[in-house]
Amino acid sequence: MATTTFHGSGASLDAAAIRTAVANLLHEFLDQQSRDAPDLPELALFTALLRDFLGAGGKRIRPLLCLTGWHTITDHTPPPVVWRTAASLELFHAFALIHDDIIDNSDTRRGHPTAHRDLAAHHQDRPNADRIGVNAAILLGDLALGWSYELLHTDDITPAQLRTVWPLLNALRTETVVGQYLDLTATGQPTPDPETAWRIIRYKTAKYTIERPLHLGAALAGATAEQLAALSAYALPLGEAFQLRDDLLGVFGSPAQTGKSALDDLREGKHTVLYATALKHATVPQQRSLTHRFGHPSLTESDAQNIRAALIATGARTATEHLISQRLDQALHALGTATLRPPATQWLCELGHHLTSRTA
Repeated sequence: MATTTFHGSGASLDAAAIRTAVANLLHEFLDQQSRDAPDLPELALFTALLRDFLGAGGKRIRPLLCLTGWHTITDHTPPPVVWRTAASLELFHAFALIHDDIIDNSDTRRGHPTAHRDLAAHHQDRPNADRIGVNAAILLGDLALGWSYELLHTDDITPAQLRTVWPLLNALRTETVVGQYLDLTATGQPTPDPETAWRIIRYKTAKYTIERPLHLGAALAGATAEQLAALSAYALPLGEAFQLRDDLLGVFGSPAQTGKSALDDLREGKHTVLYATALKHATVPQQRSLTHRFGHPSLTESDAQNIRAALIATGARTATEHLISQRLDQALHALGTATLRPPATQWLCELGHHLTSRTA
């Protein structure tokens, strides 16, 4: 992750400092929830799980981009509403990941057991521990979602600021759910047509991860429609490149670096641009390699190696790398023509390079 710091009159953007400040704000918020519910000792389990989940790593991309969005417009010090919005995005992301891991039946996240596995272990003395774990994790995700909005209900946020934030947060929530639904219904039904895969990327990743966080910070700073459009022109292709890299890491990445199994996406039968490209260009033998055991929960490492070999032989891996480069170039070109503060755009440029070349 980029670690650039830039300064204006009383304002700075430092990635490490932002991560620390957001983490502190979230932990203070969770502590307050426990203090506000002394008659609910069971809540301690949920707040402890969320603390562990939030503290287990993660790139904090959305909070970083929210603060960056502010700095693309102004050099004034961000007010509390910007920090709370940034933290809200991270808590919303926790909700999304917890539920996503249930949907994908994943065992690990960030190198640790997923929430539903952790909760199942908490009730390991019960014969239905796995079911309890899943259901309790759904509740945990629901709580994180509700608290992500509760974070913005404080005395230091004005009604005008809330009117700026709510439409964007509501759009983010709706787009993310639609993207998740598209992913859910396309999983196990891959085709050579990448259109659905591109739509999944647009709504589940590009808008949710890059565009809306930038818009939130920029809108709070008083961005014009032209400036918001410029941020979109950067965010959407970069978000696509980010997800394409994620798809490659999901199949070819090292679990030691990604914190996730390299079998999950193949066992789930994820419909990705990578896989659609391979199907489109595969010979008959390659099609057999691609489809045999793909989407089977019992897929083995040997099965995965056969699929990976076909993804390479069809040219799909190379083609996806080219798409990443093209989308990054498009995003950087948009920055070069935007009427945004140069220090922030330089940081966005560095971030774009990092997000598209990462190994975790």
